[in-house]
Amino acid sequence: MRKLILATASLAALAVAAPAFAQDGPPNPDSDTTFSGPRAGIILGYDRMQPGQVPNSSIDSSNSADGLTYGGDVGYDARSGNWVFGAEGEVTGSTSKVTNNPSAAGALGYGRVKAGRDLYAGARIGYVVAPRTMIYAKGGYTNQRLDLVASNGTTETGQHFNLDGWRAGAGVEQSLGGKAYAKVEYRYSNYGQARLEYPNGANTNNFSVDTDRHQVVAGVGVRF
Repeated sequence: MRKLILATASLAALAVAAPAFAQDGPPNPDSDTTFSGPRAGIILGYDRMQPGQVPNSSIDSSNSADGLTYGGDVGYDARSGNWVFGAEGEVTGSTSKVTNNPSAAGALGYGRVKAGRDLYAGARIGYVVAPRTMIYAKGGYTNQRLDLVASNGTTETGQHFNLDGWRAGAGVEQSLGGKAYAKVEYRYSNYGQARLEYPNGANTNNFSVDTDRHQVVAGVGVRF
């Protein structure tokens, strides 16, 4: 975990120290075009999944899967005065996994699992607190895939869990001049519904779960 946090911090430091690029002319930090328009970037950070606080659950919430989250995001922001309103989407992966016995559901409650791809779509609202600095809050829908290995004691099978939930977070974005930017944010996700996907593509009906996710990520990107 320490290495993952150091990697995230290093990316953030590199982004802030990087020189501005792709400039069409001298930047005007007071312009309403700062923090405005379409954007795309990459993100990297710390990822932790754990069981939620469910009454009468036999799964201890201290059990967790820790790893590295990585991927890309796109978005569009519109600025009005110091306020910024935007929509965004992400596709990320993760190295988080649990390696318990596949016939036992004592870790995350799913048997032996590894975090797969995560899809996110949501909105954010920001406030420009300095010419090149914006703070923001975000929220939206997230769908997490968990790659499952289960066993009935004699046969192991592989399927997928698809988890539906919501995400909320907050962060700071820094304009690097021109079209480049860097950001650091914390996000919390809660997944309340799941379905099992079989190898032939069929799904079970949704059933209730309670899985929490905490992430601290750094990102760099460019506006167009």
